[in-house]
Amino acid sequence: MQAVLFDLDGTLVDTAADLGYALNLQRQRHGLAFLPDAAMRPYASHGSKGLLEIGFGLSPEDMAFDEMRTEYLALYTEVLTRQPVLFPGMAETLAAIEQQGLQWGIVTNKPRRFTTPIVEALGLSARAGAVISGDDAAAPKPAPQTLLLACERMQLNPADTIYLGDAERDVQAGNAAGMTTLVALFGYLSETDRPEEWGAHAAIAQPQDLLQYL
Repeated sequence: MQAVLFDLDGTLVDTAADLGYALNLQRQRHGLAFLPDAAMRPYASHGSKGLLEIGFGLSPEDMAFDEMRTEYLALYTEVLTRQPVLFPGMAETLAAIEQQGLQWGIVTNKPRRFTTPIVEALGLSARAGAVISGDDAAAPKPAPQTLLLACERMQLNPADTIYLGDAERDVQAGNAAGMTTLVALFGYLSETDRPEEWGAHAAIAQPQDLLQYL
């Protein structure tokens, strides 16, 4: 393998606390009590759509959805660098990848205006071979375009690249791009997720398990 590409939220970085905090600020604004972190965490990989579902019972078909989504994203912008952290073992895993002379990068559906501050806050900008956000290509995951763009910028052959993510769309995108796909079981999976049915090549329980596939 030449390189590893990581999904951001729920795979490389634990952003659930900040995503949930923004939702609770919004709930407070609307006269609702804070939700516990454990209730919100499984929805963190599904972006504002998933969070507004657990926070307000809203779906994109509801008339209030767009307005509430705009409000949520404005609140999230204010707190997104509050406490993002690498998942336990991820720092050592990135160091091991670099020590082997291999590249790694980030491909996320998160818009660039949110991605860049988080990556910079964690000091990863100079180390990542590419950081591709959901709005950097014509279509985000589960389409393969953002993954293929990362390969183009890093001069990688997709067939020699691993993509690690914690959502079904990550596996779909990686498979469509011709990559080896791995599921991060330590990410934001809910009780209803069935990662064994997603069609990934394998699943890993902790970041260090990735190293055996290099």
